[in-house]
Amino acid sequence: MKRTMFSLARRSLAGPMVILLAVAGLTLAPTAAGQTAEEIVAKALEARGGLPRLKAVQSERISGSISFGAQASGPFFVELARPGKMHMELTLPAGKIVRVYDGHGRGWVINPFDENKGVQPMTAEDIQNIGEESDFDGPFVDYKQKGNSVEYTGKETVDGRPAYGLKLTMKNGTVRNYAVDAASYLLLEWEGTRKQDDKDIPVESTFKDYRDVGGMKFAFEIDSGAPGGPPMQKIVVEKIEIDPKIEGSRFGKPAEPEQSSVPVGHSDHREIATSAGRGGRDPRWNK
Repeated sequence: MKRTMFSLARRSLAGPMVILLAVAGLTLAPTAAGQTAEEIVAKALEARGGLPRLKAVQSERISGSISFGAQASGPFFVELARPGKMHMELTLPAGKIVRVYDGHGRGWVINPFDENKGVQPMTAEDIQNIGEESDFDGPFVDYKQKGNSVEYTGKETVDGRPAYGLKLTMKNGTVRNYAVDAASYLLLEWEGTRKQDDKDIPVESTFKDYRDVGGMKFAFEIDSGAPGGPPMQKIVVEKIEIDPKIEGSRFGKPAEPEQSSVPVGHSDHREIATSAGRGGRDPRWNK
């Protein structure tokens, strides 16, 4: 299968950003320390800002930069609105990648690395997975209604810090593992897999530099790579806007891009394309 930079951008942002939304709403077994899982969840919710505050948010705009090492880097932004609407743009030296979902089963992409550089409908695979990316609350909030299940996996250590392990099994069978800081109850690490050439590739993301935005905590740095290896990509968030006014047209079919061609010598971009998979929005990184 031919590799595309579009795959990289789509999956790199999808993974960490979904996680930005994910921490809470679980019913788990008691921990070895005698603290119940419900208590851990309650503390995780409070650490993020509290479930009522998280659910009160109606829209978000996240902007920053993403780097794939020396091979490519550029600014991105993601706009999200209830219910399940998303508009993402990533600008690279060779072109701009755009992904839009209207929250009602229709989506579009602009991929400057494809032969057809115009607006294209999302593939069946994209539509099947877009719900996770555009899930405003993340997989843990109201997880039972979403068909997800969660279990406590025990204590672990992440970068020298004690953590509680959680295993999330999504409705479609996807399994992910999360590590929640035992002191702050903020998300430290996420592990899962992503598709690359029809193969499941292990991926690990770590979350750093938590800051308060509108009474909620967000990680402003996310590093991703193979488990146990050096980071292969870095997302640095520069700004998070809570409840910005976003016109409904932003979630409709985008305008046709100006005609351009990918410059010669950008084969490396296509190689990067499959180095990252849809990691886990989990594009709202860890709510």
